[in-house]
Amino acid sequence: MKKRTIWILAAAMILTFAALIVVQGRYILLNVEMLNNQFNESVKRSLYQTVNSIEESEALNYLAKTLDYDDSEVKITNKIELEEQHQLLKRRIDSLVDSKEFTQKRNLLPSPSRRSTIEETSRYLQERYQQNFSRSRTILDQAVFRWLKGSEEKNIVERLNFDDLAVILGTALHNNGIDIPFQFAVVDKQGQIIYKQPLNSSNGTIIRKDNIFTQRLFPFENTNNPAFLQIVFPNKRDHITHSMKLFLPSIVLIVLILLVYIVTIIVILRQKNLNTMKNDFINNMTHELKTPISTISLAAQMLQEQDIVKRPPESLIQIATVIRDETKRLSIQVEKVLQMAIFEKENSTLKLTEININSLITDVISSFSLKVTNKGGRIIPKLNATEDTALVDEIHFTNVIFNLLDNALKYRGDKVPLLTIETYNAKDHLVISIEDNGIGISKEDQKRIFEKFYRVSTGNLHNVKGFGLGLAYVKKIVTEHKGTIKVESEPNIGTKFIITIPILKNYEL
Repeated sequence: MKKRTIWILAAAMILTFAALIVVQGRYILLNVEMLNNQFNESVKRSLYQTVNSIEESEALNYLAKTLDYDDSEVKITNKIELEEQHQLLKRRIDSLVDSKEFTQKRNLLPSPSRRSTIEETSRYLQERYQQNFSRSRTILDQAVFRWLKGSEEKNIVERLNFDDLAVILGTALHNNGIDIPFQFAVVDKQGQIIYKQPLNSSNGTIIRKDNIFTQRLFPFENTNNPAFLQIVFPNKRDHITHSMKLFLPSIVLIVLILLVYIVTIIVILRQKNLNTMKNDFINNMTHELKTPISTISLAAQMLQEQDIVKRPPESLIQIATVIRDETKRLSIQVEKVLQMAIFEKENSTLKLTEININSLITDVISSFSLKVTNKGGRIIPKLNATEDTALVDEIHFTNVIFNLLDNALKYRGDKVPLLTIETYNAKDHLVISIEDNGIGISKEDQKRIFEKFYRVSTGNLHNVKGFGLGLAYVKKIVTEHKGTIKVESEPNIGTKFIITIPILKNYEL
């Protein structure tokens, strides 16, 4: 897959997800607005019902007193049944009017002896009923007029029972689906508080102005001193947020989709990088194997020539030496390729034995020093570790030291190689550092030098041969010895690799 295609795919995924976020966000905002409007309408409806109930209760109480009705029957309790009590008062008023007026007039009906026809009797009864209705209407109109006239002269505190107001308001809110804590107050037209109910569960919440709802008390009265009922909900925002819990699965799904998108893009990019590194590995491997094979092939052709017997022995020895050296070189390259098998296993089979690391390093220096001196350089050993016995696989750990020294020599640049290998103890661990004065490694490359097949840019130009497996192999072997490895490097100054492994007494199987 081309890099351009990958970026187009990533851009399409990002745009698609961004569109999904915008649509979902707009949907959530619209629902929040709808829930807020629904809450506001329910509060306004509850306030309107409360004001109507207060006004009707005052009228019925006054009429009951006017008609000698027992006021105790209309007292509102905590178990309020307002509608039933209103109906009870209305029936009582009708019965009182009927007993005082209509019962007396009913005795004036004509006796059978004076009755002439059914039509006359019916007409007579209709006239009497009309008189009774007119009389009752007059009584009620007079009572209501006196009530209205007296009400305008009363103070709002005299007209309201605030305990009953709290019960009526709470019932109205409950009937409209609002069961969160609230606080109400009665204020005059200047905003001065006449009565305020304390709120027990506000928890210090800051009251916002858009959470205050106002409704005029006795709205149809023409007075210069109107009173207003105000109600506030400190936990309104929490109520709206709690109502949005239905959107939680949708939000979780969006987060999961985002994670899938991110993981998909990362996997695609990693596969692209891995594919690039494998291609570089194949190119390097072909180049590395082709050279010794060509040299061996040329030497074989020389041996097949007919005049080979006429050549001096030194010539035959030279050809044999070339074949031996190139075969050894080819064997080394094949061995490096075979090291790839190690990376395919979760745990390699290590043959752990007690090894004196200082002695192991001394042996490696002895066999490697010839390569360094041929380049005009030298190796400086500083084997200061007093507790250097560790449980290691001798072959693999020797390869680790050898690979690090070989890299230091190959990446020396134009400088005379100066290699320093040091050992010391730190917190029951053995530390091995290998430092050079080579070309160094950039910060960006330091993050990836332990990846399989990865090589810095100079390596891919084939001026330094290799497959990009050496440091990955070193990292894996050190890790399987329960150790760590890190790199410190500055371009054009040098590089230091630091290996830390547990000593024998601190090793845990």
